[in-house]
Amino acid sequence: MSARDYLDKDFYAVLGVTKTASADEMMKAYRKLARLFHPDANGGDPEAEERFKEISEAYDVLSDDTKRGEYDEMRQYGGSFAGGQPGGFGAGGATTVNLGDLFGGLFSGHPGARRATKGEDLPGRVSLSFRDASSGVTTSVQLRAEAACPTCGGTGAKPGTTPHTCSACGGSGQTVRQQGGFGFAEPCRACRGRGQVVDAPCGSCAGVGATMQTRTINVRVPSGIKDGATLRVPGKGAPGRGGAPAGDLLVTVQVSAHPVFGRKGQHLTLTVPVTFVEAALGATITVPTLDAENVSLKVPAGTPSGRTFRVKGRGLEVKDKRGDLLVTVDVAVPLRVDGRARKALDDYAEATASDDPRADLIALAGRE
Repeated sequence: MSARDYLDKDFYAVLGVTKTASADEMMKAYRKLARLFHPDANGGDPEAEERFKEISEAYDVLSDDTKRGEYDEMRQYGGSFAGGQPGGFGAGGATTVNLGDLFGGLFSGHPGARRATKGEDLPGRVSLSFRDASSGVTTSVQLRAEAACPTCGGTGAKPGTTPHTCSACGGSGQTVRQQGGFGFAEPCRACRGRGQVVDAPCGSCAGVGATMQTRTINVRVPSGIKDGATLRVPGKGAPGRGGAPAGDLLVTVQVSAHPVFGRKGQHLTLTVPVTFVEAALGATITVPTLDAENVSLKVPAGTPSGRTFRVKGRGLEVKDKRGDLLVTVDVAVPLRVDGRARKALDDYAEATASDDPRADLIALAGRE
């Protein structure tokens, strides 16, 4: 197989999926075709074996986001590549053109002799109450994603067997084919660029080494975490290739609102209603805290509505630093005033008739 042949292959058509197919859709298509054309299921039929190799080769490229992107780019721009430009490679001897140098990980990123590729980071989400987010909690995240096959341990080989180094390429994953005075480095046909050969594929994963699984992962959420923050859990993402480590799990934290408390940085906020008499004459009032212990707050005489008081050390603990509780008073105006209360307010209004709180406002409004 020449390099040009490789460039012309339509891996999407081989798997019977569209170019927009998701990883899960490609996995399902591959597993269905792999079982259908597996040599063990076809009595050693050479056509079925060749089809199985094509299917495996296609999935090996399209199941890796990096290689898939490079393959798509190669298919889009590689049509004009015809083995070099006149005079571009010197004279007097054959030149080896390594397609891996042109298209990165597509030819050099296979498992085994190809470079090891760390697994992808996977997203997760967890919802917490305001109180749990404030104090910190250990919770769990359900994750449906590809993981190392539990039957073969990720080797792709049937239990009791192990992959062996490809004799055709010596484990390099590449062979060099001479064509028109040029030597083209291309994926080894015998091992499909893996560098290793699986003689007896695992029945659970069809030789892929990974299956879709539902996992429950415990996540420690630190105290004082904000709504929308992301936690990184190392090694809990997609499995790596070629012995590389797994990716990470990126957990987005959603914090529900509290009916009473709010947040301002590491401080808690609270609005407390007070009566007109308490604001005018002063009072000591009781206010709640998030840790369920009430505290006393002194409201001085003449406190206006909207004034904020600070209760030290009753806020959130963020990175070993404790914030405060910010209490804002709101003067509550009664909807109805009857009887003695009405008489008392009438007397108060008469006694303070000369005190006009809007006098300065009117005077300033009249100036140009």
